[in-house]
Amino acid sequence: MSIASKPAGVEFRNVSRLYGNTAAVNDVSFTIEAGTLVTLLGPSGCGKTTTLRMIAGLEMASSGTILIGGKDVTRLPATDRNVTMVFQSYALFPHMTVADNVAYGLVVSGVRKRDAAAKAAEGLELVGLGGYGQRLPSELSGGQQQRVAVARALVLEPEVLLFDEPLSNLDAKLRRKMRDDIRELQQKLGLTSVYVTHDQEEALAVSDRIIVMNKSVIAQSGTPDELYRRPKNRFVADFIGGANLIDGELVGRGGGTATVALGRLTLSVPDPGLPAGEVLLAIRPNAIRLRTGETGGDGIPVTVRKATYLGSHMEYGLTSEFGDLFVVDPNVASPVPAGASALATFTGDGIAAVAR
Repeated sequence: MSIASKPAGVEFRNVSRLYGNTAAVNDVSFTIEAGTLVTLLGPSGCGKTTTLRMIAGLEMASSGTILIGGKDVTRLPATDRNVTMVFQSYALFPHMTVADNVAYGLVVSGVRKRDAAAKAAEGLELVGLGGYGQRLPSELSGGQQQRVAVARALVLEPEVLLFDEPLSNLDAKLRRKMRDDIRELQQKLGLTSVYVTHDQEEALAVSDRIIVMNKSVIAQSGTPDELYRRPKNRFVADFIGGANLIDGELVGRGGGTATVALGRLTLSVPDPGLPAGEVLLAIRPNAIRLRTGETGGDGIPVTVRKATYLGSHMEYGLTSEFGDLFVVDPNVASPVPAGASALATFTGDGIAAVAR
């Protein structure tokens, strides 16, 4: 199968989608390199699904230009774009066998049934479902049904493969397995893939790059590491990884780092390029450690409001002079009990400064 032979890049140039006077997507520009997996991430109503549907041709841009493989497809309908989508609901025909479901798109596009059946069998092998062709969808698990939907999209040999919240109907354990399978298949075949989700962990796990959207515009784009370690604004800091946001003051910089005062403490963070003065410190929950039996020093006094054991780690809710803090601590051997006083210290990683 020549699935991997035709990946194409995607480019949006100042694209907007209006419904009356309301902008679902507002002047959005980005480039997706061929052969990469890029996730559109954001809360409900941010514009990510509308953006995906405009790539597919299921929604038409009100203004701007959309290119796929360098070709202007802005006004082309979905039927004239070599793009396929894997839907949240799987959208399998319950009365058809798995093989017939996978072959359906090929058959309706004019491929001979025998050739379509051969490609369907190959597609099922790719997703690890060889030998399942004669079963009905009702005889498969949710994860297997999702694989059938992926195989059905792959056999059409798309230039771009789109995923619309593909794992939201699966339980947590199966979601982890399926996201790994999707990522492995995408890398193996070199597919250009655009993936929509509101799940931050899922986005971090599968993506080469993430485009974070909020209120119809792009809040920030970058690699998972860049977004997690160097958020550019309050929304991204809070949405990805759930940072603790504390008022601080940028008091100096040099050598690519900035010094931020937090009360009597000073912390070194990556230089955010902001002017000296008031900033927000975005402190990841895993960048805080608790020490008992100490006061002062290189930390801030806290009271443990809540302590929750979760097997691999502890989660703490803390009260401090800077407000409530949330902490994820891998030390489960000697947990700090609720009601205890402690000193919260900060690791050298997982802290960034953003504009207030």
